[in-house]
Amino acid sequence: MPTLTITHKTTYAYRHPVILGPHRLMLRPRESRDLRLISLELDVSPQAELAWSQDVAGNAIALANFEGSADRLSIESRAQVELTAPMWPIYPIAAKAISYPFLYSDEDWTDLGALTRPHYEDNERRLSQWVEGFVFQRPTDTLSLLKDINAGISAHLAYESLESEGTQSPLQTLSYGKGSCRDWAVLLAESARHLGLGARLVSGYLFDPDYSLVGSTDSGSTHAWVEIYLPGAGWITFDPTNRSVGSGNLVPVAVARDIRHAVPVTGSFAGPSDALIVMSVEVGVSSLTMS
Repeated sequence: MPTLTITHKTTYAYRHPVILGPHRLMLRPRESRDLRLISLELDVSPQAELAWSQDVAGNAIALANFEGSADRLSIESRAQVELTAPMWPIYPIAAKAISYPFLYSDEDWTDLGALTRPHYEDNERRLSQWVEGFVFQRPTDTLSLLKDINAGISAHLAYESLESEGTQSPLQTLSYGKGSCRDWAVLLAESARHLGLGARLVSGYLFDPDYSLVGSTDSGSTHAWVEIYLPGAGWITFDPTNRSVGSGNLVPVAVARDIRHAVPVTGSFAGPSDALIVMSVEVGVSSLTMS
């Protein structure tokens, strides 16, 4: 199993010193049965006071508070993780959920809450009809249906590398016929919710030692994908960008109902609106060992 080193550096340069407001950092890999966090170092310059907490989804949040002014801000995390997720997982889906449609238990339905409800308007039912195009009969195999939608996104749309902030709505992605990994993840999550299933967005890193995966630069990059809840199996990972199921090459950092809640670094500054010269992000994911 690989031991990975992940570096993530965000740098802001300003025309002149500005007052830095609090910055919210989501950079700590999310531990699970498939991922063990060995170490984490977080360097912030200028020096900041860090306060750690967890949000409602259990994500680790570091709030950085600054004193004084600065013309440059650098935030760098270095993590080592052991990734034990199998490349070809087998999911013990509960008998009642093997065929779609099915109903969640009252307890699951209550806990999943907003994760089962569509988040974007679909007044003309365009997205609903697109999703229904994958349901050839009822009942049908649940996992096969989700795999078909997961693969169908890249089959119907063109991949576009992420060059700016923001995320397209599902209808925009269908209209444009293209999107980034983030756009495709939102489309898949919304598609699952139109089927009455619980889905959440995941932000993290893609490990690509063979330089063969879509959405990767060099051996790794930031990435977005989806987890869909099926009774018995729990949260199942789907990466529509690479038509994959399972988290064998994925390092999650944050899960969220809305992708806007899983941004690695957010913050503010006080100064002229044109003070920011450039913002750059450098990410590296490399393997230390392979057994």
